[in-house]
Amino acid sequence: MNEPSTLDVTSDITSKEAEVTVIIVSYNTREMTLKAVETLYANTHRTKFHCVVLDNASKDGSAEAVAKSFPQVEVIASAENHGFALANNIVAARSKTPYILLLNPDTETHPEAVDALVDCAKAHPHGGIWGGRTVFPDGSLNIASCWGAPSPRSLFFRAFGVTTLFPKSEFVNPEAYGAWKRDSLREVDIVVGCFLLITRQLWDDLEGFNQRYFMYGEDADLCLRARALGWRPMITPEAQIMHIVGASSKQNNEKAVLVMKSRLALIKDHWPRWQVPLGVSLMWLWCWLRLAATRPFAKSATPRRQKSAERWKYLWDQRREWLSGY
Repeated sequence: MNEPSTLDVTSDITSKEAEVTVIIVSYNTREMTLKAVETLYANTHRTKFHCVVLDNASKDGSAEAVAKSFPQVEVIASAENHGFALANNIVAARSKTPYILLLNPDTETHPEAVDALVDCAKAHPHGGIWGGRTVFPDGSLNIASCWGAPSPRSLFFRAFGVTTLFPKSEFVNPEAYGAWKRDSLREVDIVVGCFLLITRQLWDDLEGFNQRYFMYGEDADLCLRARALGWRPMITPEAQIMHIVGASSKQNNEKAVLVMKSRLALIKDHWPRWQVPLGVSLMWLWCWLRLAATRPFAKSATPRRQKSAERWKYLWDQRREWLSGY
């Protein structure tokens, strides 16, 4: 039986024949991680890869289960939760392949998805970073394989609710790219880290993820730094996976705070300095207006409305925490 190793940062994770190092960072997602690894191997036919699973101190036996079921996988059982950014940095620093593929544990790889993603990278090397198309378990489109960068325009429309009224307008909703169904090859601002291929050289040039982003936003920061160097991240519809968004983290108010923190960090890190106060003000206004709009539903008989009211109340109470960013 293949036993999971403890974290040893002095050794290299490499395979002489591999072209891609696939990194999966797991945290209490045992069954989903097993399925992610199973579909990765079952549906990748032409690409030679080496898979590494780093388990962030799960309590559900994830590391042991993966090691037992897939002896070909390098399994690292960490005694502490490093978060997404640092965990990927640790593994990537020890790999030697030309490409690195980040894959979430709550994904299922569709036939030849990895092969198509690598083909896209070779056909469009100016991308530097490449992603695919994601769907939900029922096969419907999950738009969260990529995003546009936050901008004063996007935050203004979001704060005043215009995005909700016209979600399919790319002018009003540029962060979601409007009505684009991720069904065509396209350059994007941000490829989401659930399924992100990057060249080894670019990863090294960027020094991997910015570890200030403990959870959420690290992939956006990576892609925006790559774009600043002249690279143009891309999405190809030929590479498709199923992704259950947020399965590896609790859908709760604390997560919402981390998401808001990451948005503030991106504003402070990537907007011109003179625009940052505007971005902070728009984030504050967005939360305040949502608080006012949802307050009447605090005691609603509709669970969804009541939950929304509770979330915005919590975010407003925690505004000093997330307004500081990371």
